[in-house]
Parts: sequence; C-alpha cells; structure tokens
Amino acid sequence: MKRSDILSWGRVDRRRQYVAKPHFRDELPELIAEPKWKDKLAIGLRRSYGDSCLNSAGAVIDATGLDRFIAFDPRTGLLRAEAGVSLSNVLQLVVPKGWFLPTTPGTRFVTLGGAVANDVHGKNHHSAGSFGASVLAFGLQRSDRGRATVTPETEPDIFNATVGGLGLTGAIEWVEFALAPIPSSFLDVEIAPFESLEAFWSLAADSVGSHEHTVAWIDCATSRGRGVFTRANWASSGGLAPRDDRSFRAIPFCFPGFALNRLSVGAFNEFYYRLHKIKAARQTQDYQTYFYPLDSIRHWNRLYGARGMRQYQCVIPRGEERLALSAMLAEIAQTGMASFLAILKTFGDKPSPGLLSFPRPGTPLALDFPNRGESTLSLMSRLDAIVREARGALYPAKDGRMPAEMFRLSFPQWETFAQLKDPAMNSDFWRRVSQ
Repeated sequence: MKRSDILSWGRVDRRRQYVAKPHFRDELPELIAEPKWKDKLAIGLRRSYGDSCLNSAGAVIDATGLDRFIAFDPRTGLLRAEAGVSLSNVLQLVVPKGWFLPTTPGTRFVTLGGAVANDVHGKNHHSAGSFGASVLAFGLQRSDRGRATVTPETEPDIFNATVGGLGLTGAIEWVEFALAPIPSSFLDVEIAPFESLEAFWSLAADSVGSHEHTVAWIDCATSRGRGVFTRANWASSGGLAPRDDRSFRAIPFCFPGFALNRLSVGAFNEFYYRLHKIKAARQTQDYQTYFYPLDSIRHWNRLYGARGMRQYQCVIPRGEERLALSAMLAEIAQTGMASFLAILKTFGDKPSPGLLSFPRPGTPLALDFPNRGESTLSLMSRLDAIVREARGALYPAKDGRMPAEMFRLSFPQWETFAQLKDPAMNSDFWRRVSQ
C-alpha cells in the first residue's frame, strides 16, 4: 500500500512510502524477493528522527506485526522474541520476574529489531555498554542467502555489520539477548544541579564507580553550561510491578511554528533549572518516570510545529570534549535557536560490536531543534565543523541531513560495512551518505 503517514519521529521528511506488513516470519522471503521494488527496508516503530527508517525510492516492510515472544527463562534472564516486539512489551513480561533491559534508550516504544539496528544506548553505557553488547543471537533473512541464525561466534562479520547496521544487512526476524537482574522496579535517584561544564564532568567522574545510571539536562539557552545532573541505582525494595503503555497527557495538534523561540525556550529552561534546584535531593522513582519521562506525553514531537524537528546528536572523544562542547554551546546560544531538550551523558570504555555503532569513549550531546529550514541547517553545519575538528562522530539514527563526508569520518569502517550490506536493502539515509 502507498501511504503518506509513514514518517520518522522528526516529521521533516514527508515522502510517500510503499508499505507491506507481514504477521508471520515465513512471509518475509516473498516480500524481500518482490520484483516490483528493487530496494526494501524492514522498519519498526520509527522512533529514528531522520531518514534512516524511510525508503521512498523502494518499499518498506513494517515488522511490528512480528510481535511474538519465543522463549524466556526467568532463572537466567535469557529472552528470545520476534523483532517487532517493543521494549515496552518486554518490560511488562520480565519486570515481575526481576529482570530489566540491559540498556534502554529514552523511549520504550522501540522494537527489538530497531534496538539492534541502531545499537541503542542509555544512561548506563559506562557500566553496560550499548544494546548490542548483550545480544547473543538473531535471525536474519537476506535476499542473497535466505534465512540464517547469526551469532558473534558463527558469523562475526555479519553480526558486527547488523548491530548498528540500520537494517541494511537484511530483515531481522528475532533477537535473543541477556536481561539484567533488578531487585525492584524503582530507583534511588539523586538530583544535583550544576553551574558549569566543569561541574558536570566532576559529577560524572564521581558517579562512574558509584551509580549505574547517569544523565544530565543542560541549558543551551546560555553558554554557561549549567544544568541538572541525575544519577541512580536500583532500589532494594518497592516491589516488581510493571508499568503499562497508557499516556495521561497528549499533544492534540502541532504547535504553531513561532511557539518555540528564544524567549519561550529561555523561560522554560530558567523555570526547569530553578525547579530542580529546589528539588535537589534524593528521591525514589519508578523506572518509567526515570527512564521514559516523555513517553507519558503522546505525540510530544508535535510541540515543534508542523514542519517537524531535527535532532543533532554527536559524541566528542576524551581530551577534546571541554573545548568542543564549550564552543558548541556558545554557537547555539548566539543563534537563539536553543533546544529545551538537550541531554549530556558520558560513554564508557566497553566497545560496541557494530561496524556502524555510534557509542565510543567520550561525551555525547543530543539536541532537538525546530525545523526552520536553512537557518537550522546552517547552525547544524557549523556544529559539524566543531565536531569534525574534535574528531567526533554523529549518530545516524538521530540525523536527517548528515553530509556524506561526516558519515565517513564518523564511521571509518563504512566501506567494510558496504561489502556486507544486503544488496536488496536500502534507505533514504544510505543513498544520501554512500554516493
């Protein structure tokens, strides 16, 4: 079916997509071999912000109908499920048994196939690494060899290409991975406002050995580098009740484009910082409140207006982060296009397995910008220059306009990956960066 409602989370690219939605894995070979469209791409819940989950020159296979659990051992924490199962559904199954995701992004509305294809990371990278580090095996359907079970031991090349491979090595059928044990579904959280980037790095360094989860919100409306640091460990008590998918608030329509401006974002950031300065203390939060605060608001991306938003996520390597991030904050503050959702974290040393995996030792910064056309693109290009000078990298899952040069600098093994790519798989992103 040709559909106009298949968009990425950024809602900038509005190209019609030809879509098929299988409900059984044995439907995949016929869909992949369909001769009418040369290029296909398996997609999930489309929480990628850019065009890595779009294939307007071909067709997409909506894998969310492949949503069955295959095997779960509550004694060992090993889980195997089809690629269309969401992280939210996983949590509802495993949390009552004392298990949690090994690492999780900032939304639970991501499929297991998407978590592998984007090698997602979370607040615990310094202790657990990326999602791919916990993957033991997956089923892969390729156009040139059919169905295969892939593990790091049996097919390391295909395994490393698929983890973080943006769905370009074939259609992932199922994923088997190791869960992490938890004593309860609550976390002991400490909130610590900070006044400068130096204070952030001090808090981050002090937390590496003592806290499993760390993250910071940073005020990009000024170049001061102030923000709010939170760190958490699982609470020893509180029960193992799971949370459901209900959202208690919703954004019913797209905000007008002028709603997010220098004054409104500055006022929000000032309020947010002062509120958390008052709340600075230790408190107990359930996992949904701590990991997924935006999931409680349906369609929150409509806040950015009908033209959508662009996210910019980079990682700056150690030794370069202080100068580079200070320069980036100064550039953003000067333009008045500050993001009110600006997240700063630290990546640890645990290597990600994927050839195109984004996490690496350093400091990642994620920024959301309302799409204002050329002015937004110009700002992002200037941020590119700072990242390039620092020998940093950009995240394909969050970027809808990454230049080919930045992609190749970010992922020096891209040519090796290209040799392992499924010849029948393609995306708007890959066409843009691989030419």
